[in-house]
Amino acid sequence: MDALSPAGLVGALVGLIVGWVNYRIVVGVVEASLRRLDRSATPAEKADFERRIVLMRWLLFAATVLAIPVFGYLVGRTLAG
Repeated sequence: MDALSPAGLVGALVGLIVGWVNYRIVVGVVEASLRRLDRSATPAEKADFERRIVLMRWLLFAATVLAIPVFGYLVGRTLAG
């Protein structure tokens, strides 16, 4: 296996920063919208709603903070060697 490319690592770092900023912005907007639309009437419905919010946060975290650095590494390695 080849050593990790320095250009790829820089791309991954940039991807991590972009992913984190994107995650914070998207989660804030989506969660605020979902909370405005919440029609939970019982404690069980509220608990289910909160569980879904947590699931949404984890899915967005995986899609942005974990996936974008991988893409950044590949782009950095492709463009700069």
